[in-house]
Amino acid sequence: MKLEGIHHVTCITADGPRNVDFYARVMGLRLSKKTVNQDDPTAYHLFYTDENASHGSDLTFFEYPGARQGRAGAGMIHRIVYRVGSEDAIAFWEERLADEGIGTEREPGVLRLEDPEGLGLELRAVESPDEPLIALSTEVPDEYALQGFEAVRAYGTEPTRTERLLRDYLEFQAIAPHDWEARGEHRGGHIVLDRAEERGAGGAGTVHHVAWACGQEEQLEWRQRAVDSGAHATEVIDRFYFKSVYFREPNGVLFELATMGPGFTVDEQQEHLGEKLSLPPAYEQLRSQLDGLLTPLPDTRQWRRAAVGSAD
Repeated sequence: MKLEGIHHVTCITADGPRNVDFYARVMGLRLSKKTVNQDDPTAYHLFYTDENASHGSDLTFFEYPGARQGRAGAGMIHRIVYRVGSEDAIAFWEERLADEGIGTEREPGVLRLEDPEGLGLELRAVESPDEPLIALSTEVPDEYALQGFEAVRAYGTEPTRTERLLRDYLEFQAIAPHDWEARGEHRGGHIVLDRAEERGAGGAGTVHHVAWACGQEEQLEWRQRAVDSGAHATEVIDRFYFKSVYFREPNGVLFELATMGPGFTVDEQQEHLGEKLSLPPAYEQLRSQLDGLLTPLPDTRQWRRAAVGSAD
């Protein structure tokens, strides 16, 4: 029994329209689900993925307009690492981001940047056996597209405590010092542990949690392993699109164990994912209230190759 790498990474934004413009237009991802935070349905929950809304590509944001600027510190993810296919892709992104006024740091095979709210991102040229998870964007050629998650980097005061959880309970494998991989039958993803003493502050431009992918039939066993490690895990929570268990690892990073189904097509057709507000049945009664409360967002069909082509 193995976890199938990173399922999704959830972050916080204070500016939904700018967030959509950056991730759907500039970065070429597909806005595949526009829904609400099920713990606070007055806030958007936006999901950016590959073309097929696959786990392993899913960057998500809660929108809290006017939220304070956050700062990554001990107990938090401080960088999200995406795969790209080549050094040529790194060069493409360096030029594209410069044209958008976004500063980068480049070294062989790696490009580091921050999104408009300071969230740390890294693009890394990776040779992987995993399927490239790309979105079909009008803005980004396929050969340069983001290919799904490679890793997250986390700050902690005592990385060895987290490593015990990863090794002894969650079946991660050590790849390099403080670099651990969850690799299942189909996909893998890393967490890299960096030491930091100063605590951070949640807010815009920070990561809320990282989710690891598991099979539905295995979720309760993974939950029990977390409990056996000493973590205080929630019961299974039905998020409609997947089921979730949450707990904090020993340094304080919020982990989620998320199932690989049923997926985003339970309430929308594949070709129209993300085009309108989707509400799980328990929240449908709030639709009329939310229509006047949630921030108007750009129509991302203008940046989706399939949508633009179907309109011609």
